This record gives sequence, structure tokens and C-alpha cells, in this order.
Amino acid sequence: MKITYSKENINSFGGINFVNKIIENASLYETIDQVLGKRGVNAQYSYSDLIRSYLLMVLCGGECAEDITEHLRTELSHVKSFNVCSADTLLRMQKELSTEKETFLSNANIEHDFNVNMDMNRLMVKMLVKTKQLSPKDDDYVFDYDNQFIPTGKYDSKRSYKKADGYFPGIASIGNFPIYIENRNGNSNVKFKQDETLKRAYGILEEFKIKAKHSRMDCGSFDKSVVPVVEANSEYFYIRAQRCASLYDSIRNISNWQTVEIGFKEYQLASIDYTPFGRKKTYRYVISREKKADAQGNLFTGDDFIYRAIMTNNREMADLEIVEFYNDRGESERLFDEMNNDFLWKKMPFSFLHENTVFFIMMGICRNLFHFLTDFISKKVDFIKPNFRLKKFIFRFMVVPSKWIKHGRQQILKLFSTKKYHLLLE
Repeated sequence: MKITYSKENINSFGGINFVNKIIENASLYETIDQVLGKRGVNAQYSYSDLIRSYLLMVLCGGECAEDITEHLRTELSHVKSFNVCSADTLLRMQKELSTEKETFLSNANIEHDFNVNMDMNRLMVKMLVKTKQLSPKDDDYVFDYDNQFIPTGKYDSKRSYKKADGYFPGIASIGNFPIYIENRNGNSNVKFKQDETLKRAYGILEEFKIKAKHSRMDCGSFDKSVVPVVEANSEYFYIRAQRCASLYDSIRNISNWQTVEIGFKEYQLASIDYTPFGRKKTYRYVISREKKADAQGNLFTGDDFIYRAIMTNNREMADLEIVEFYNDRGESERLFDEMNNDFLWKKMPFSFLHENTVFFIMMGICRNLFHFLTDFISKKVDFIKPNFRLKKFIFRFMVVPSKWIKHGRQQILKLFSTKKYHLLLE
């Protein structure tokens, strides 16, 4: 086997030039600096450079700020009108964007650490509106909220009920796009001050005239302080209800069960009216039950079924429609999978909760931009699909040898490929 070498300045990730051009043409970098403001007069880099650096780094397979300095500086330097930041600069800019952590004391004398960063969250929604991924004209949005435990051994992380140290951020999303992220420590119960978290999330949407028609949440949101907030900010809501003795008394009186098939399993469904939290207002409860595999009896109902309940104010949809619509919130699990594995949530760079909040939201913005790119590119070329995960996108689009050459006073990008990238410029 013979080997020859070449000193030609060839970039392995030629797709980076098209990605950067698409973002530039959409004026998204300008939007970042408008919302976050300018740094000092002597600052060489802007906040848009920060987010651009992380977006391009991730799209080249990088996993931390140091990858830019150690592995990708040459590749990123091929991008026109972009000066590559050092890892230290990127980390310093994130610290500049952080806000102070707040600590609250619960009735049980437990300290709860919260971090709210409204400017970064406002930017995240502003970018979604700018890219038309969200529109004030759409009146059928579904708002999902959940808390995602992220195990980590950071300096200020605390022990969770999951028997691991970590953070427990609350994430609100619409159409599988994160629209609000608020960080809390691992020991914080998801119900603690969740009503205030949701008010802030709905409030930012209201600033941009985005209205949620439906809101879906799991039993962590089944709380007497949360339900009024959700009901006031969406036309319909669907919350997994916690079971109690009085609810089981009502369930025992149900006689008109409807047998249906959901996901190749047989269930029985019924609806009842029920008044939760010892108050006067009555809601619709859609009850589902399925046979236990071991046929073991239920202590409360005296039968061998597993019961689940969804509380809702929607009295128009059928029982089966309610259950299937609620089950669609499982898409949020895919969002968490993307954030953890594709967009580096599991590899947060800082030792403190309030600084890692900036990183969480910034990577949420990068994730939304990635989906803007796949949607845009898939409409122009046939070798990219809008549902591609990051790894497939890197292999199919980003990895293309390229070289800038000068011809007749023009800079021309030469691609060593037969794929029709030029269609993206038409």
C-alpha cells in the first residue's frame, strides 16, 4: 500500500457553509444580538457568535466547547465572515448571561434552588417566531409541561428521589419545540411553586401573542394551585389525576364501560364527573382500566384492574379521543432524548446550577434551529428528510469535502460530491 500526502486546505464538513448561510439569510444572528444586547465596547465577540459557535460545533459532531479549540477550529475557520471563538471565551459569555439562583424554604424546612432566566427564554420564543416555527395566527397549539431529571455530580447538585444527584429542570414545549426552560435542583418536588413556573411560561408566550388551545401534563401537575393557572391560559387542559379513596368510590359505581383497543392492548373506558381538591368546581374524569397480568386483586376496587384517570374540562371529545390525545404527550420523551443525547444536556459544562441554566436554554435554541434547518433543507434537496436525527444529518449533509478557491476575483466553494447542494442557493 502506497501513501501520498497533500497540503490542500480541504474542509471535511463542507455542509457547514450552507448551514451558516441559511441562518444568516433568515437574519437570526441579528435577532440574537437584538434580544440579548451588546457586550462591552471592547468585546471582540457577540452573543450571536456564542450561539453560532455551539450550533456549528454540534453540527460537526463536537461535544464540548474545548472541541472547537482542539479539533474543529480549522473546520470552522472556513466559514466566511465568522471568527472562531476560543473555548474560554464561549464559557465566559455563558456566565455573563446567567442570572442569580434563588433559594426557597418549604414548610418542611427543605431548601429548593431555582434559577429563572427570562431573557434567554424570551430569545428562544423570539427565534421560533422569527423562523415561523410558531405563529400568532395559529390557534390550535398544544402546550406540554414536564420535569426532566438530569443526573450529574456538579458542585451544587442535590439528591433526588431517584436516588441520584442532579438537576430537575421544568420544560414547557409546543409542537415538540422547547419554549420555556427553568432550572431547579434535584431535591425539589415538581409541584413546589409549579404554578409560578407555568405563569412565567404562559406569560412569555403571551408577549409574542402565542395562545395555547390545549395544555397536557402528567400527575406532577395535579395540584390545586396549578389547575387554575392552566385553565386560565388554555381553552382545554388534560392532567393525569392522582387517585384517592373518594375517587375509587365513584369508579366502583361505573357500570357502562366501553371496551377499546389502544396500542394493541385492550382497555375499558368511561367518564364521570368529579370534584377534586375538596372544592366546588366539577371536572370531567376519563377513567381507563386494564386487566392486571397477574390477576392480583385491587384493594380499593375489589377487582383485578389497573385504573388511570385524566382530568379535563373538555366535554366535547369522546373518551377514546381524550386518552389518545393525552398519550400523544409521549412525544416530549423524544424531545428529552434529543436534548440529552444530541444536544449535550448530559454534558453540561459548569459546576453551578444558574450557569448550567444558560447552557440548557442555549442548547434548546440550537435544537430548534436544527429543526428549522432540516425542514428548510428537506424542501430543497431530496437527500435530507425533516425528521432526521442529528447523527444522520451530519453523515448525510455536513460531511462533504470542500475547498474555497479563487476564480476571477470571486470566492467559489468547490464541493467534492455529486449531491446537488447548489439547489439550496436558488
